[in-house]
Amino acid sequence: MGIYYKSFQQRTLWQWASLLALFFLLSGCGVNNIPTYDEKVTSAWSQVENQYQRRADLIPNLVETVKGFAAQEQETLTAVVEARSKATSIQVDESILENPEKLQQFQQAQGELSSALSRLMAVSERYPDLKSNQNFLALQSQLEGTENRIAVARRDFIQAVERYNTELRTFPGKIWHSMLYSDLEPRANFEATTENADDAPAVDF
Repeated sequence: MGIYYKSFQQRTLWQWASLLALFFLLSGCGVNNIPTYDEKVTSAWSQVENQYQRRADLIPNLVETVKGFAAQEQETLTAVVEARSKATSIQVDESILENPEKLQQFQQAQGELSSALSRLMAVSERYPDLKSNQNFLALQSQLEGTENRIAVARRDFIQAVERYNTELRTFPGKIWHSMLYSDLEPRANFEATTENADDAPAVDF
């Protein structure tokens, strides 16, 4: 009985040792890369959302400030307000990453808002009192900083998606995808719609 129990203990010990060795072997082979990279994509997308939302939050104050000095520029002011409304009306939860068409709509709406803001900034050149207003100057600084953060967040997101999608299509990630993570699909990514689209737009006041 004692010999049998000792033999059973040894077999159990070897089984656990084998499982532990297999665990470390699989870890070294990148079995966890796909879910890790997927989480990084989600995290990077959150930063994109945050920075676009920050810009949207700045716009009402910016519009009101410009209106106080240039109320006659109604067409430009209305274009900014409408572009902001369109951009913020698109649902941007995590599910958008699995819907290339919706992501493209979101990207287009944000591009239209950027264009409208550029036209509004051009208007400010005609109003010296506006350009020297302290509230306007503060909004200028915040908007410039936000545009830079948007560019960085977009770049990080693009890189995270590229790394994740590459892992799904290359060895050994392709094997782990077919065996363990077949429910995870390639992620949609931003597309450069203009030259140097990854660079922060110049906001000239």
